[in-house]
Amino acid sequence: VPGRPLDIPMPAAKSPQAGATAEPAVVRWTEAGLSRTARWRSANGRPAPSRVEVVTDSLTADDANRMASQGIAMLWQGDFHNARQILTALDRRVGSGKKKTADSPADEFYRHRQSRSHRARVLGLLLVPLDPGPVVPLRRSPDIQAAAEEAYGDVSEPSVVSLHELVGAIGAHEWRRNGVWVDALQGRIHPHYGTFFPTRSEYVDLVAAAPLPSEELAFDVGTGTGVLAAVLARRGVHRVVATDNEPRAIACATENLRNLGLQDRAEAVLADMFPPGRAPLIVCNPPWIPATPHSSLDNAVYDPGSRMLFRFLNELSDHLEPGGEGWLVLSDLAEHLGLRTRDQLLGAIGSAGLRVLARLDTRPTHPKASDRNDPLFEARAAEVTSLWRLATR
Repeated sequence: VPGRPLDIPMPAAKSPQAGATAEPAVVRWTEAGLSRTARWRSANGRPAPSRVEVVTDSLTADDANRMASQGIAMLWQGDFHNARQILTALDRRVGSGKKKTADSPADEFYRHRQSRSHRARVLGLLLVPLDPGPVVPLRRSPDIQAAAEEAYGDVSEPSVVSLHELVGAIGAHEWRRNGVWVDALQGRIHPHYGTFFPTRSEYVDLVAAAPLPSEELAFDVGTGTGVLAAVLARRGVHRVVATDNEPRAIACATENLRNLGLQDRAEAVLADMFPPGRAPLIVCNPPWIPATPHSSLDNAVYDPGSRMLFRFLNELSDHLEPGGEGWLVLSDLAEHLGLRTRDQLLGAIGSAGLRVLARLDTRPTHPKASDRNDPLFEARAAEVTSLWRLATR
């Protein structure tokens, strides 16, 4: 969620048997001596907790921390604002503790990821009810209808959700409502829940500045919010086809292109990587870090084994028109973290039958690049984001 990533672990997907219909997950607990159940909802694929106990305003932060450490989920039946305070207090306790010194940047990165994953698991154990409307039937609960619908869709039956995730959905709704100003567009991009959005403007500026090889047609592979497709259309490309394999991203990009008045030049289509045909310009901003995603939002940042990156390179020649260019927008943060080397990247480019025409570089301007308290500060401070102009050999 914009402003504070949820980083909630996502279980490995399982293929259902042919013809089988997956049953909705449920949460079970005992209340006043009676067994109760409700539909479990998680926009980030978090599994339903197996141990649930009802708690009220009498719960202390220390008790919450103790229960969470034992893997017990807490279903709140009290004041909504008090639940928020317990969540904040629990977050402070999870974040405390002695910091360990890592042996290498990669060790530090994985330790940081483990810490965030642990935090998400613990904070995800504080639950609240979600009734049709949708509403949270607790005292002093805010109006969460729009935020909950954007995250969970139609809520037609009593349900239970993680308060941590719901708070993230509320924040995401505010970002969607207000939008994010993009200088290259002189307009706003409105991210939908679960769709990564351009908080870092430097890579957008690279696409806005690179010389266009053609104004006829461009593909934007992995479009997300549609920001790069919009930039290309604003630059004068007559037709832009933006693809993504997430329906939420397609809905988001379509709405943004329409709001910017670019629907006649650019369209977003659901596709696995490349659309049919060839184009003189193909742009891709793949996830920059070769690591396993732990949530749906992580998919925009983490690319296990650099699969999307290498697939883009390997299939680019099949979709480029003669004399066309592929623009790869990529940070070298993974290199500074010891997760991928420059030689591996250059080797992948060469093995795909591609050559580098030029490279445009820029330094990051986001706050973490100058935050010495960030555990990954040294790597972030050295980071360079590049637009690689590629062509077939």
